[in-house]
Amino acid sequence: MKKFFEKVFGTYSQREIKRMEPTIDKIESLDEEMQALTDEQLKEKTQYFKERLKGGDTLDDILPEAFAVVREAAYRVLGMKHYRVQLIGGMVLHQGSIAEMKTGEGKTLVATLPVYLNALEGKGVHVITVNDYLAQRDKEWMGKLYEFLGLTVGCISHDMDSSERKDAYNRDITYGTNNEFGFDYLRDNMVIYKKEMVQRELNYAIIDEVDSILIDEARTPLIISGAGDKSTSLYMAANSFVQTLKGRKIDPNEKNDRFSREIKEETVDFTIDEKSKIVNLTEKGIKKAENFFSVENLADTKNMELSHHINQALKAHNLMFRDKDYVVKDGEVVIVDDFTGRLMFGRRYSDGLHQAIEAKEGLDVKRESKTLATITFQNYFRMYEKLSGMTGTAKTEEEEFKHIYGMDVIEIPTNKPVIRADYPDTVYKSEEAKFDAVIEEIKEKHSKGQPVLVGTISIENSETLSKMLKKARIPHEVLNAKHHEREADIVAQAGRFGAVTIATNMAGRGTDIVLGGNPEFMAKSEMKKRGYSEHMIALADSHTSTEDKEIIDAKDTLNKLVQKYKDDTKDEEQKVIEAGGLHIIGTERHESRRIDNQLRGRAGRQGDPGSSRFFISLEDDLMRLFGSEKIMGMVNSLGMPDDEPLEHKLLSKSIEGAQRRVEGRNFGIRKHVLQYDDVMNKQREVIYEQRKMVLEGEDLKAYIASMVEDIVVDAVNVYTAEAKYPEDWDLTGLEEYLGNIFLPKNSLQFEDIEDLTTDDLKNRIMDIAKKLYEEKEEEIGQEQIREIERVILLRVVDSKWMDHIDAMDQLRQGIGLRALGNEDPVRAYQMEGFDMFEAMVHNIKIDTVKYLYNLRAEEKVERKKVAKVTGASHGGESPKQKTVVKGRKIGRNEPCPCGSGKKYKKCCGR
Repeated sequence: MKKFFEKVFGTYSQREIKRMEPTIDKIESLDEEMQALTDEQLKEKTQYFKERLKGGDTLDDILPEAFAVVREAAYRVLGMKHYRVQLIGGMVLHQGSIAEMKTGEGKTLVATLPVYLNALEGKGVHVITVNDYLAQRDKEWMGKLYEFLGLTVGCISHDMDSSERKDAYNRDITYGTNNEFGFDYLRDNMVIYKKEMVQRELNYAIIDEVDSILIDEARTPLIISGAGDKSTSLYMAANSFVQTLKGRKIDPNEKNDRFSREIKEETVDFTIDEKSKIVNLTEKGIKKAENFFSVENLADTKNMELSHHINQALKAHNLMFRDKDYVVKDGEVVIVDDFTGRLMFGRRYSDGLHQAIEAKEGLDVKRESKTLATITFQNYFRMYEKLSGMTGTAKTEEEEFKHIYGMDVIEIPTNKPVIRADYPDTVYKSEEAKFDAVIEEIKEKHSKGQPVLVGTISIENSETLSKMLKKARIPHEVLNAKHHEREADIVAQAGRFGAVTIATNMAGRGTDIVLGGNPEFMAKSEMKKRGYSEHMIALADSHTSTEDKEIIDAKDTLNKLVQKYKDDTKDEEQKVIEAGGLHIIGTERHESRRIDNQLRGRAGRQGDPGSSRFFISLEDDLMRLFGSEKIMGMVNSLGMPDDEPLEHKLLSKSIEGAQRRVEGRNFGIRKHVLQYDDVMNKQREVIYEQRKMVLEGEDLKAYIASMVEDIVVDAVNVYTAEAKYPEDWDLTGLEEYLGNIFLPKNSLQFEDIEDLTTDDLKNRIMDIAKKLYEEKEEEIGQEQIREIERVILLRVVDSKWMDHIDAMDQLRQGIGLRALGNEDPVRAYQMEGFDMFEAMVHNIKIDTVKYLYNLRAEEKVERKKVAKVTGASHGGESPKQKTVVKGRKIGRNEPCPCGSGKKYKKCCGR
């Protein structure tokens, strides 16, 4: 039905673009008018638009003229003019949707249109990129355009202090990575003075590579952590224990599920389910654990921590692989990003898994940290007033974008037709045969000078191929997490005549592969060789006018080199085109079709020729774990030799089916994470609202009085509940309970108790409370006590909230077991999480009132943070913290003042 509807009326994307056509015509019709303006007149348009907005016009009213202004300014400043399809992309972004634009279609330029338009409101526009390099590059590059039009531009980077961050956020346009924006939000909700906050209200964000940020990274939350107090010895013990065990892998095609399978019959100590990424002790293994750790029953609640450590050690040894999931560098376990193949420096696996891997690798096991603040990207980005994004591949995750973020995906046509040839997959029985075929294909393409980009899923595979190419004497570049420093340079040159580049997954994403080589990159690379600093090269590349002779010389050198390389690469570009353009080889299908499409999309940009082919073996993880049994049965029955490629429609369907199954499962996992975080999110909103009230300097007197009343009402209800008559009330218990909080001794002595109602009792206690507080105010002073109320409430809220996050984390870890009792774990988490939150709110009231009523006039109450931040991480990473030591400079080989026990150069001095 859907296909029939689309045949008659066009796809949703086509209908949306048709609706935009009249506006696009209007923008293009203003071209001559804009060309006639002087630079000064063009710049004055910014103020003119701001006045119109103040006068009641909307952004949509001024859109055609504003887009036309940006288009003309881009031509004057950057030498680029937006194509019609780029204007469509700009409109899609402005309306809060996702623009799916193929690689090389100029997404960075497209963003300038909605960024400029939305920045005119003065509420701030955030442009989010996947890494610091792209944030800085785009800020420098597109910043010239915005500054020409009179707007201010900032960029957030990892090493900035809070005043620099605040300045960047106060600019009209701010560039930065998703991590930096998310962490700043969390840190802002931990400050103790409003002036320490760096972000403004979250207004409008454009996310570049939106699929990478909102889909791939959505499973792991951002975490700000403090020093934990747990010992690390249990990790070592658990590691020693699991090394004594024997296990077996479950056949992915075994017809069973892990809850119903009789593990009693197992002869091994544990089973590995690679498909679900779960390792379980069998009954035999449980007995061994009980003997090894001298415990009676491993399933006892008091042994939960021990059981958790054993499970993490099993996972570290059987599901986490060196040089695939992580590498060991300078005595540290460094995570390899599953989607980009980059090394994630400073990031740590959460939940004790990182420590388990450290124990497995025989490294120093670092202490676990305590979570002080946390949020998922899903919930952070949903707080923006308006959100949009760009990527080359979003259609496969269209449902998720709609369901979770309320964003439509609109496919933007390419400026020139795509002429890339995408060849059918070539499938082999064994991995060895597949790699041999890949080498043969590279040899064949290389012999005629056609550049080849080979995409691999793991570092291990990239290095295996590299060894095979060395043997075949084919010169090549390897780009994986071990060689990330030259990432952009290597990728930029992957289109040169005869170039062979091996890259893990989407390394170098965001950098265009230009046929014949990228003249700008070549020029900058040459300048580095000549001794120019990165900063000087950036200044040379900027369009800002200067009288500094050194910068003028650098600009001159850069321009000459760019021209030289443009001339040099012209012939080379022609040779590459004649050889067939860039050829892409995929050495394995990724779990996500989107990642495969991204790899393919590196070739055939802007109407360039190009080709792609994927090589697959039935031993690849995707086929082994998610391919159907029919495939193996069919292949075996045909009796085909290992080195002969298999081509059959059923194979192609099976591969796509396997990918769809994994995509569906991963969407389920992300939805699941969000269901849990939504519980925390509602609680987080309540707490952060309380903090905001304090930071805004509100008068809290009435709020404190309402806290006292809540405590009194709850207490009276409890201590009078069982009694039929007033004389049966437990006044002794009530006085003792409230006496621990604020009530003086012998306050509840009544002569006429039989005539009292519970309301009388509540009013009597409230009168006493009010009188006591008035005396306290008189003793301390009105102004001082108002500030003390804010200080105490802030301190109590922060302390209780941090403990609550920890408790919710513990609840989350154990709640999955409820499924065994046919209880919905998410529902249980919601119910119990709500009860725990209510208890925390009650405790906040009690502690706040108790502190305030027992305050002495001579006590000095100052705002201070309740915990020391030791790290900020995505999914448990712990980045380097700046250590400020007053008085003198710390020597590189001296002990680090942070107390880690390491030398300064190995710790904070990094």
